[in-house]
Amino acid sequence: MAACYFDVDGTLVTSNLVHPTLYYLINQGTPLQAALRVGRALLGAPRMALAELVDRRTFNELLFASFAGISEDRMVLLAEDAFENVLRPSLYPAAKGLIEKSRAAGHDVVLVSGALTVVLQQLARYLGAQESIGNRLEFKDGIATGKLLKPVVAGPEKARLIREHAKQKGYDLAECFAFSDSYSDVPMLSVVGHPAAVNPDKRLALLAKAYSWPSFDLNHPT
Repeated sequence: MAACYFDVDGTLVTSNLVHPTLYYLINQGTPLQAALRVGRALLGAPRMALAELVDRRTFNELLFASFAGISEDRMVLLAEDAFENVLRPSLYPAAKGLIEKSRAAGHDVVLVSGALTVVLQQLARYLGAQESIGNRLEFKDGIATGKLLKPVVAGPEKARLIREHAKQKGYDLAECFAFSDSYSDVPMLSVVGHPAAVNPDKRLALLAKAYSWPSFDLNHPT
């Protein structure tokens, strides 16, 4: 058995983790409360920008700290709206076609992303993916603490999670596929037998060329 593991941000959608986060913050309580939440998030923007360059895990932790105080009910309620207003419009034109080709080949499709599972599951349902591996917020008494539950899905951790997932499901990693746009996901790409660079950044494009990995973009429907 084999699976196709897909990164999401930059690979299947043009948006990134910040966009659905802002959607949640803007749609909290009164306009004043929303403005205060966005303001606090913007104050932390320089630290997040630095963390993104150095450590994706730290970036995720800083970003999702802005969810502190939001109720779990509100998170679930807004998940479909966040998908419809942020993720679905930002899908690359050929993204759904690639997923459909993977499914037609008999492969299970698994989304692997630093996005929150509550939103990621909406995308998985729309694309027909069997599963999703994403980040989860910690809640106490139904209110988000602003902390992520372990494991934090980011960078090299994606590779470990894919190995564990394949073992649990009985997939042969040598027969599995992985797709990503980012050089930071090289560990994830390297654990499968069939890696591919999708809408690759410059460093990943060079690496894909050196190792003869398939490399393509999803800007045009197929």
